Amino acid sequence: MQIIQEPIEYQDPLLCIKIWKLVNDGLEYPIEWIWHYHKEVEFLTVEQGILDVHTPDKVYRLKAGDSCVIGSSQLHFGRKIGTERLVYMVLHIDLHAYFNPAIQMYYRQFTEIDQPLDRLNYILEENTDAKREIAGIMGEMHDEMQEKRSGFEIATSMLVIKLLLTLFRNDDRGTLNQEGSRDIPLLKEVISYINAHIGEKIELKQVCKLANMSYSYFSKYFKKMLGISFTDYVNRRKIQKAERLLLTQNMKVTEIAEAVGIENMAHFYELFKRYTGCKPKEYTAKLRPDPYIPLVKAQE
Repeated sequence: MQIIQEPIEYQDPLLCIKIWKLVNDGLEYPIEWIWHYHKEVEFLTVEQGILDVHTPDKVYRLKAGDSCVIGSSQLHFGRKIGTERLVYMVLHIDLHAYFNPAIQMYYRQFTEIDQPLDRLNYILEENTDAKREIAGIMGEMHDEMQEKRSGFEIATSMLVIKLLLTLFRNDDRGTLNQEGSRDIPLLKEVISYINAHIGEKIELKQVCKLANMSYSYFSKYFKKMLGISFTDYVNRRKIQKAERLLLTQNMKVTEIAEAVGIENMAHFYELFKRYTGCKPKEYTAKLRPDPYIPLVKAQE
């Protein structure tokens, strides 16, 4: 069995998304198809024809109006069935980019720490209203990304959140229920503290004191609740703020590093590359569609 890791090139680096429509008028695909995977979560919606989506555990037969979700790094392949014209949309998305402080509490549910996301396909098989809503969201998102009208980034971000909300509210089996949800108020207080002090060096011992927990217990508690370590979470938030400053402020990279509480520049560059995949100057350049447009440029 041939397996490849499919590289996904985003249509917009900030949205971490790719959505496009595929049309096939030919014969059905052969069964000896290529299994592939990618770190992005994948949604598929069929508008016309029949598409079989294979995973190691199940085959989802999608007809007009049907959708399914494939989890991050889940092996899969799609196969056209029959000679009827096949028209379908494919959405690839890195969900990590959408967990801002307001919805951070739901990070664990949608990052497949407890359950793979394809467990939610029962919703799209059994719930007609949810299936119709997901298909509608996919269509709107496709149009926004293709037309790129003013404010398409806002519209697309809202549609991604709406997509997650639709799955969450229609999860009648409780697949996404988070163990320890009673502790969320405490976690919100901790996250609020982190956000308020993101420009400083955040000491874990101070946060432990706030949570009234020992160092060892809090470290395990935080990772259990959010699925990532405390240090990783803080670093991610710092780099997210650095990204915003790069695009909105005329500041040198050294000034930005200082503004997010990272004194060591080598460490700042290492973290920035880890979470964005590029250097600050490269990051700014990627978001300048026209080099003659006076968009803020990173100074290094």
